Amino acid sequence: MQPRAPKSIATARSSLHTLPVMTDTNTDGPPRLSRLTFHSPLSEERAERMIRRLAANGPSSVLDIGCGWGQFMMRVLDAVPGAAGVGVDVNGEDLARGRREAEARGLSGRVEFLEKSARDADLGPADLVLCMGSSQALGSTSEEALGALRGLVSDGGRVLIGEGFWERTPTPEELAGMWPDASASDHHDLATLLDLAVAAGFRPEWTETANRDEWEEFESGYQADAEVWLARNPEHPAAAETRERLDRHRASWMTYRGVLGLAYLTLVAAR
Repeated sequence: MQPRAPKSIATARSSLHTLPVMTDTNTDGPPRLSRLTFHSPLSEERAERMIRRLAANGPSSVLDIGCGWGQFMMRVLDAVPGAAGVGVDVNGEDLARGRREAEARGLSGRVEFLEKSARDADLGPADLVLCMGSSQALGSTSEEALGALRGLVSDGGRVLIGEGFWERTPTPEELAGMWPDASASDHHDLATLLDLAVAAGFRPEWTETANRDEWEEFESGYQADAEVWLARNPEHPAAAETRERLDRHRASWMTYRGVLGLAYLTLVAAR
């Protein structure tokens, strides 16, 4: 998951459903995110519970904003055989991965991946809208993103949003170590985030937050392939840039660890 610009978190967890791991002998540089399943700190157990709840509503249309490779959306489609899905993202490599997996799952006729900005696309309304750590695709603030999501979901439909919040107010020293121009105003606390969802026209059906294990599984998986590649290819032309990027992200993670949280809010669009 990538927080609202200029912030930078990440998301996921490895599982048996991941694509094959690229080898560390790749001559073009390190592999990218091959150990991640979801593009957010999300365990298999939590994902299964979420999908059961969402599938019980029988959505016929699913829209995934900032879908990455669309793993969560495709699992919803597996659970609701009559549903069709659309995933929107600007990363062509992730979308190609999603199309390969959709074909392997037998979902090619039920899911479409669009390489475009969610703000520019003619989308919705859908019965279920997913926005897992990708609200920056819809607005520069949580308020803007929630307002945009209300316009994308059918009355009575569900939105599942994964949104950052402060577990506690970060100190100036912590903010300086997070991401460029990090500010305490980049996120709200959880209570305020829920109030903003209600003000945008939702009622919160379910509130949960990523735990420490999910964060560590995600952040480790986010870095792991490139770390192993770098250890085995220290003289590669891409090694210096890779080392700098990995060290910078690890330092940022160690700073926001335990300070930045991720809330998963299942919201009902009020009529």
